[in-house]
Parts: sequence; structure tokens; C-alpha cells
Amino acid sequence: MNTKYYIWLGLALTLVSTGVRAETVNFDTRVNDLLSQMSLDEKIGQMVQADMNAVKDLSDIQKYGFGSMLSGGSSDPAAGNTAQDWLNAVNNFKSWALKTRLKIPLLYGIDAVHGHNNIDGAVIFPHHIGLGATRDAKLVEQAERTTALEVAGTGIRWAFDPCIAVAQNERWGRTYESFGESTELVSELGTAAVRGLQGDLGPNSVLACAKHFLGDGGTQNGVDQGNTICDEATLRKLYLPPYRAAIQAGAKSIMVSYSSWNGKKMHGNKYLLTDVLKGELGFQGFLVSDWAAIDQISADYKSDIEASINAGQDMIMIPNGPGQKNNYVDFITGLKALVAENKVSQARIDDAVRRILRVKFQLGLFENPGTDPALTAAIGSAEHRHVARACVRESLVLLKNSNHALPLAKNLKRLVVVGEAADDIGVQCGGWTIDWQGRAGAVTHGGTTILAAIRQAVSPETQVIFSSDGNETKGADAIVVVVGERPYAEMKGDRKTLDLAASDLALIEKAKAAGVPVTTILFSGRPLVLGRALDASDAFIAAWLPGTEGQGVADVLFGDFKPTGKLPRAWPASNEQLSTSAMQAGKPLFPYGFSLSY
Repeated sequence: MNTKYYIWLGLALTLVSTGVRAETVNFDTRVNDLLSQMSLDEKIGQMVQADMNAVKDLSDIQKYGFGSMLSGGSSDPAAGNTAQDWLNAVNNFKSWALKTRLKIPLLYGIDAVHGHNNIDGAVIFPHHIGLGATRDAKLVEQAERTTALEVAGTGIRWAFDPCIAVAQNERWGRTYESFGESTELVSELGTAAVRGLQGDLGPNSVLACAKHFLGDGGTQNGVDQGNTICDEATLRKLYLPPYRAAIQAGAKSIMVSYSSWNGKKMHGNKYLLTDVLKGELGFQGFLVSDWAAIDQISADYKSDIEASINAGQDMIMIPNGPGQKNNYVDFITGLKALVAENKVSQARIDDAVRRILRVKFQLGLFENPGTDPALTAAIGSAEHRHVARACVRESLVLLKNSNHALPLAKNLKRLVVVGEAADDIGVQCGGWTIDWQGRAGAVTHGGTTILAAIRQAVSPETQVIFSSDGNETKGADAIVVVVGERPYAEMKGDRKTLDLAASDLALIEKAKAAGVPVTTILFSGRPLVLGRALDASDAFIAAWLPGTEGQGVADVLFGDFKPTGKLPRAWPASNEQLSTSAMQAGKPLFPYGFSLSY
């Protein structure tokens, strides 16, 4: 019954065993052979991506033939949050897909946006804004390759990364997911990220997902899921080039944005999704929706299905299960009815499924369903942390260094470290860390806080005093103050003003009153309005959200490496300068690309 399909599978296994690269196989022939054997129900199943928490009965994976599953920001295995827990859970989901008639493998996805950030003990890299400050495409590629190895170590082969938004208003709570305000910088580092994740699409490669198409970084007033208001020329000049570059770099999946362009929801925009992206740019991969995003097109779910699929959407991310509104059964039933009513063509269904299957073949999912145990064992390894540490030190931007306050001597007699953030790995990592919104505290194992890194860096004779409230600075030779934003992610990170917290300013000014050199380290997902904090600091470092490897900060603090980071965004002087256009019209506190060194 499936003779051609199994002949191709046997050929592929032979090619793999003899070392022939997967690209030499004619994937389109294999896809067409498999597609010709599929029923409409099986095709529609491939277009479904269900969240882990939505699937209460795992037999639904087999019953409906899901093409994909995902774990949203807070969807974790019930057994625990270790790498092995994740591998066991994902393998279990995959096993149900292989019970289907055609045994089409499941493609599992996750938001690995700065490392494999949902998994306890994985290496957490600087968020994109910090990587943007490195200006180092080779290092970004290495960071993403390391991330891919850790993701693959849990049996997952798809990362919803990189975000290639060109953020134009830092009120936006996702600003830290953007490499910067420059189209050219985002294009360069976005392509590096795609190359790092996907490599040559071998058995350890992870599918990249460029996101969020299109203009998500330009919404009015930085409102998440908002409206980008501009003419088409601006859209094409400012926001489209990173996608063209990502496609040329081999990106095989693209996630569509919640946002609108001039009032029209992107998920229903056939001109941009089909005519421009698939037609003009020649995108051969597949489009995936954002989390329940098609639901926002209108108040009628069946109409939303029709609009999104006809616009060019290939796979729909559905976080709801049976018993919940707009669940995956509703989607399957609705799309099948739309085909019967000739409102969605069979050709459109075939195009979507053909794109999905082609990627599955390119990833080698049919031939390599298992996971190399060595990859699982290497998650959180010293080798991987070494790469992240390099990313941290290259991301630091020195904004001020009066009277050569930095670098600090390693043999100071008494060094006081001030601020709760100095000993808080959760604040250091920011959002999208274990939890969707992130959280303060010891959220993950294996990392090094700034305080711990400082203690490791100084001489044995140096006394390091930690004073979270700044009350124990007497006798200090120097003071390091660590302050910053509390963790947040999309939607909840949107802010109208971006002043440094009053409590943080008070800590800095209290330290200054001690009469010794004060170095301030700022953790933030975007430039903040600093007010008096800059004047009260002898040295000031923008550390962004560096992730788990605080030793990278200590490397620069004590002069083992000079600071080389450059601002990926201009730094506002006031709350009236929170957009790129406002800063271009006035004089920012620090211009785009600003940096100091020793």
C-alpha cells in the first residue's frame, strides 16, 4: 500500500549509513509520493500544532495525526524540568505519532530564545539585545549552534528563534528580543542565528523560525500585538530585509506576527504572506501562526480559519484542547468543512502540507527519530558555558569611566557589592527563563551570579562584602552596585515610561555617599532613563540581560578583557525619546553604536 514511500525511506537510510548528505535526496519526489497517499484528515492533521498542556489524552496525537506539538513558555513535563524529563516527555509524544497509518514523525517546537531557556540547568545566553551589542556574527552563530545542541539533546528539533524584529520603540516589552534598531544589524545577526541553529540540516540540526513577520517592532507606541502604521515603502525598507536575508541563509520556517499593518491583522494578510513572502522572496518553507493568533482576526473562529489558511498560513499553533474555546478539534472540524464548502481549496491544503513535509524530510526526522545520548549529557556543560561567557563579556557596553574607575584591581582589600540583583540569577537572565515571564530568584541551576563571579575573580586576600541594601559600605575601597529591571516578557513588559526604579537610584546614591569609586552595573532589556544615576556613578556598564554566566561580567570588570560592546540602540535622555525617530530628531544621551573601552 505504501510501496513508494517505504522504498524512499529505505534509500534514505542507506544514504545516511553510507555518509551521503541528506541534501542529495530529491525531497520533492519523496514529499509528493507521501502526499499522494494521504487522506484529507491526515493532511489537516499535519497543519495542527498543539500545545503540550492542551493534549490531555495522548491518543489524540494518533487519532488526529498532529504534524507538530510545542511547549509554550510555561508548558513543562509533569514529571519535572530536567533535561531527561523533557527528553522522556518529547519521546513519548513522538511515539504516538509513529502509531499513525503513515508514521509521519512529529515536529516538536519550543521557545529557545536565549538558550534552551525552559530547561533547568541549560545554559542561558544573553538576550538578543545583548548579542546585538557584540556586533559579532561569528559568536552569535556559535551561540545559536550551542543552543541547537542543547535543544536537540531533549529530542526537540525546532526553536522559535531568531526574533528578527527591528525594534523602533523601547516601550515595547519585547525590545530585548530584537538585536537592535538597525535593519542592517538585525539582518546580519539574524542570518548568523539561522546558520547556527540549522547548520547543514543534519541529524543534530534544529529548525530555525524567523519571527515575527512583519513589522512587529514598529507598532504604534510600542504596544505589543499592536498596529504598525507606515507606507509600504517604509515597511519594505525597514522591516522586510531581515526576512529576505534569513530566507537566503536557509530559514525553513517563519512565524507570523500578532500585529497589524495599517489596521489589517498580519495573520490574514494574503498580500504579505503569499504574494510577497512566498512569491516575491521565494520562501519555500512553511508559515506557522503565533499562539492562538488566528483567533484575533475576527469573532468567528471558522472565519478565522478560512482567512488565515487562504492568506498563506500553513501550520496553526493551537494552545487549547477539547472543552476549551477554539481548540484543535474545532480547527480540524472547521477546516475540513471549509474544504467541503469550496472556501479553502484542496490545492491550498496540499501546498501547506507539502511545505511541512519537505522540512521534515530535510531535517531527517524520518531517518533519525532518536536522540544522541551525548547531546543530553552535554546540556549545561562547561564547554557550552564557555561560549555563553564569551557572549556576555562581548555584550557589555561601558557608558562611563571617570578617573579610570575601571578596571578594578583584583587585590583590593575590601570590595562591597550592593543590590539584590547582584546575587539573583533570575533577574540576571530576565524573561523567557524557566517561566514565560521569568522570575526573580534561583530559577535555574548551574549558573554564576555577579556576586559569585566577583568572589571567584579577586585575590584570596580581598574581602568581598555583599550588602543588598547598601548599608554596609564602611571601609570599602570600591563599591559595585548592581541594579535593573525585574523579569518580564511580551505584553506584561510594555511600559509607557522607562525611568530607572527609584529604589535603584537610591542604592546608587547611597553608595556614592561612601566617598569611594562606584561602578554601576545595569541589568535591563532596553535602555532606561537614568536620571541622576549616571552622575552618581564613576563607572557605568550596560549589561543587558546577560543570562547565567556572570563570569563574563567579572572578566571585564577586573580587566581580563577590555569592554568591546557597542550600543545596539541609542540611549534616551528622557521619556520623550523612547522611539528611534524621537532620538534621531533630538540628541540622545548616547548615540547608536556608542562605546568606551579601557
